[in-house]
Amino acid sequence: MSKTTTESDYGVAPMSPTHRAPAPKLAYKPINPKRYNPPIGLIGCGKITRIHLRAYKAAGFNVAAVCDIDEARARERAAEFYPDAAIYTDWRELLKRDELEVVDIATHPPVRGAIVEAAIAAGKHVLSQKPFVLDLDYGERLADLADRHGVKLAVNQNGRWAPHFSYMRQAIASGLIGDVLAAHLSVHWDHNWIVGTEFERVRHIVLYDYAIHWFDIVTCFFGERKAKRVFASVTPSTIQKARPPLLGQAMIEYDGGQASLAFDADTHFGPMDRTYITGSAGSLTSTGKDYQQQKVTIYTANGYGSPKLTGSWFPVGFHGTMAELLRSIEERREPENSARSNLRGLAVCFAAVKSADTGEPQVPGNVRKLPE
Repeated sequence: MSKTTTESDYGVAPMSPTHRAPAPKLAYKPINPKRYNPPIGLIGCGKITRIHLRAYKAAGFNVAAVCDIDEARARERAAEFYPDAAIYTDWRELLKRDELEVVDIATHPPVRGAIVEAAIAAGKHVLSQKPFVLDLDYGERLADLADRHGVKLAVNQNGRWAPHFSYMRQAIASGLIGDVLAAHLSVHWDHNWIVGTEFERVRHIVLYDYAIHWFDIVTCFFGERKAKRVFASVTPSTIQKARPPLLGQAMIEYDGGQASLAFDADTHFGPMDRTYITGSAGSLTSTGKDYQQQKVTIYTANGYGSPKLTGSWFPVGFHGTMAELLRSIEERREPENSARSNLRGLAVCFAAVKSADTGEPQVPGNVRKLPE
């Protein structure tokens, strides 16, 4: 009598358990320092800083000064969130205030470096906006400079504390899915809002300015393992309104692993954001219509389940970056979002940009500057 052929007949492990199990409780939310709550200065009051200040206000952080070359904009930010904050139009004057121990520098990269250097020299701990630098060697020099002055230099890589990404990071760090074998992330949204703004002048608006969050989080997922090679491409869609190409993708090779990133930034119907991570002992998925609304599911030999996550990337991620910097100062350790940790993701990003320009795979770390 013949028997039914099963996966085990071919040496294939059976499918994951189909029964539900409570998702592990993990510390995915930002954690504030126990006692340390110093006066903070904000340099640069662009649109995104409304999210910074909203997060800081909700967290109980103490913003004592804000600065922007446009005084009206600085006053607007202060009036909305910290009415008692001092107003500056020259960041040099803000840095002269001895009581300001921490500065959040939220200017664009071309002018940010000089401000970061001056802040470090003034003995301030720094949270730098992302992307951190345009030159890896310069980024290393800034990190060295911070070490010499005994201050912390962190990067506002806020995606690390987006609730879904943070839970996944904690699940991986806890060993719940074993060794990461592959990570595949895809984002489908409409980025044509940049039309008429300064961002439309950024040639690699997708692979550089936007995707740095995804290059960074993939680097976090793979931990200490270094990316070996990256192949990437970009192309404009047939209907996009913005000037830079809005369709981009990247494939990243690791020893014993791989990752892929897909960005469809000209999606007008049915937006979606999806992350899939498979490991030697389990898998993680996160899906939603955008990065703000995500449902995470973890699959292991014990079953599968979805944690009830609260909050959203904006503004929780911004709370996380500053909270981690403040905790690192209080605990006298390197912040998780240190400049050096951020340079690893930037190296993958720069290699992807050069690959898209040349049509050839690139080795992360060999491309020291963002291709112009």
